[in-house]
Amino acid sequence: MLRNYLKIAQRNLWKSKGYSALNIGGLVMGMAAAMLILLWVQHEATFDQFHTKRDRLYMAGNQTVINGETQTWFFTPQPLGPALTSEIPEVLRTSRQLELGASVLLRVGENRQLPRGYVVDSTFLSMFDLPLLVGNKKAALHNPSDIVITAALAERLFGDTDVLGKTIQLDTAKLAIVTGVLADIPDNSRFRDIDYLVPYAFFEQLGYADSFWGNNSVTTYVELAPTSSGEAMNRKIRDIAQRHSKDVKGTEVFLHPLRDWWLRSHFENGQIAGGRIEQVRLFAIIAGFILLIACINFMNLSTARSEKRAREVGVRKVAGAKQGSIIRQFLCESTLLAAVAGVLAIGIIQLALPAFNTLVERQLVIDFTSVHFWLYFTGFILLTGLLAGSYPAFFLSLFNPVAVLKGSFRKSQSAVTLRKVLVVAQFTIAIILIVSTVVVLRQIQYGKERENGYDRSHIIYLLEQGEMAKNIQLIRQELQDAGIAESVTRTLSPITEAWSNTWGIGWSGKNPEDKTVFDRLFADEHVVRTMGLKLVEGRDLDPATYPTDSAAALLNESAVKAMGFADPIGQIITDNGRNWQVVGVVKDFILGSPFSPVTPTVIEGAHGFFNVLHIRFNPDLGTAEALRKTEDVLKRHNPDYPFTYTFVDEAYAQKFAETQRTGTLATLFAGLTILISCLGLFGLAAYMAENRTKEIGVRKVLGASVFSITKLLSIEFVVLVLIACLVAFPVAYWAADRFLQDFSYRISPGWEVFMLSGLGALFLAVATVSTQAIRAALANPVESLRDE
Repeated sequence: MLRNYLKIAQRNLWKSKGYSALNIGGLVMGMAAAMLILLWVQHEATFDQFHTKRDRLYMAGNQTVINGETQTWFFTPQPLGPALTSEIPEVLRTSRQLELGASVLLRVGENRQLPRGYVVDSTFLSMFDLPLLVGNKKAALHNPSDIVITAALAERLFGDTDVLGKTIQLDTAKLAIVTGVLADIPDNSRFRDIDYLVPYAFFEQLGYADSFWGNNSVTTYVELAPTSSGEAMNRKIRDIAQRHSKDVKGTEVFLHPLRDWWLRSHFENGQIAGGRIEQVRLFAIIAGFILLIACINFMNLSTARSEKRAREVGVRKVAGAKQGSIIRQFLCESTLLAAVAGVLAIGIIQLALPAFNTLVERQLVIDFTSVHFWLYFTGFILLTGLLAGSYPAFFLSLFNPVAVLKGSFRKSQSAVTLRKVLVVAQFTIAIILIVSTVVVLRQIQYGKERENGYDRSHIIYLLEQGEMAKNIQLIRQELQDAGIAESVTRTLSPITEAWSNTWGIGWSGKNPEDKTVFDRLFADEHVVRTMGLKLVEGRDLDPATYPTDSAAALLNESAVKAMGFADPIGQIITDNGRNWQVVGVVKDFILGSPFSPVTPTVIEGAHGFFNVLHIRFNPDLGTAEALRKTEDVLKRHNPDYPFTYTFVDEAYAQKFAETQRTGTLATLFAGLTILISCLGLFGLAAYMAENRTKEIGVRKVLGASVFSITKLLSIEFVVLVLIACLVAFPVAYWAADRFLQDFSYRISPGWEVFMLSGLGALFLAVATVSTQAIRAALANPVESLRDE
């Protein structure tokens, strides 16, 4: 029987090639888009879930009440891990992690690399299932001179992966021995950027370790005993930091489970308030909508052609076929179509994956060797086939054979039919996605147009490495004397990032309960000139003219407001036990997100810590020439390190990368949704024009114009799209408003967004239908009425 069903299905496909192509085309696009999205959803949902101890692994976090609201952060003091291990029996292991970034030069002979490194405790590899190709997990990071590298880094440094026991020079002095080689770390892991690991003992040996409980500088991972629970541990360790130091009064420690690290790490007032899970859910819903729209196309085209299949159903019923066998036949047809579409969709996905991976910055692949993939793919085909074919199957199987064979079969003339409802549903979804896309893009543009408070042009920054700090005055002098740079400034962090903040800033008259958080930026000299900050009052940091400026500070306007200064110049503020005299006030500038309020910021002078060198180029010098000459200067004074730099304007643009990616994906899928909807509308319009050929001929003979006939054939679809607008707009407004709540600095979705989206959908629908309507209206009536 199944063979018979397949044979009938094949014949019907070949008999109506045009409609089969439309059906398959819509399903292919819908299935390919849905599967691409679901690949990404699966990748995000399984982030870090490959660790066998995932149910017992946690990340330590801190919480404290600041000005009435509980703040949460996941950098912890360095002594927290050892304290948890020694004082809490339920804690089996802890490991600290500190990112070195690409700051340490690794050298083998003349081969020099700046890979991304991390400092971890010796227990790290025993806690996490990072694939170690060679080496002993328990002993690989035991000694200060140990280093574990990835296979990719081994290839770059040595040319092969058989490197156990070989030495690597770190920076210009330290030698490390390779004690382990890691296989490629899965892309869906927070550790995917690791190139090498060095033990915390190495960090201590360099003199960078500290035992201050007020310095939150490392990530602390915790492994609990199998019988312990996170909730019980939270009650037990809550005050561990306060027990060790009075400097962290009010700070509570808690454990955040591994299963929530990636998807649920956004906290509001001390409680989990979502995170990436919201984006994952959003795109899963979009995948479902796109597939649903493709299935609606199938339903509409199948039921629209019901008269073509009516006699077949009547004959089969007279011959004794039961309703169930007819339903199975039509479901078999829809499943066959879905299978053909699924195979074609896989081909499209394989072609689109490289571009899609670039867009989402992931390494998604289809594992054709996986049994799970084929099970999911088969289930996906069956689901699509049943979803697309269910209504047509039941609709066609209910035909009365007597009425059909007597020629008295008539389609419903009701004002409301399921087909019309489905068209409205299609365009409702499409309009919601169009509105959402426009809102996302306008929000991105709104952030880009926001005044950032400094001049981003002609500035680069470099991380201070090797001999740069020792030779900084020579480097600065040569850059300025040669006319390469207008100004050079050392800072704690890039002007585009905040690497340090504190609520410990003090000033005269401060309320003891005030815990306002200040961003902290250290700078040695001429920071206003180099960054292009706007000075409101006072002056720039200039220790050459004012020797006491090593203990001077600048405030932004938000900091002045937070401190309540009427006349800030000359005021004394305190930080880390040192007094700083305010010598200038600058306009607010953006260190963090361009969508968030500006944080009160203090720029402290030359007694601070420096990691970054900013260079403002001479604008009269071409960029390429300025870079070449700067490289020459640095090669003379820091010869062992490559010249690596970042343009400040490019770094600032990266702040929009995540939102821009969401906007691009939304645009892509909204366009695909409207395309699939119009494809179905095209098929319906073509079939409607075909069925009304004689009516159109009569009207033309009686004097009807092309415009009036086009209007007649299009008006029904225009009404349906207008109804879809009325349904979509409230839902789209709710969705847009919810999206915008994540941004403190945001637009409001005005009426023009909805009007333009509705007009756009209406124009596309009319254009799609009109192609068929005009074609029918231009046909010679003699041809359609010849046999009358």
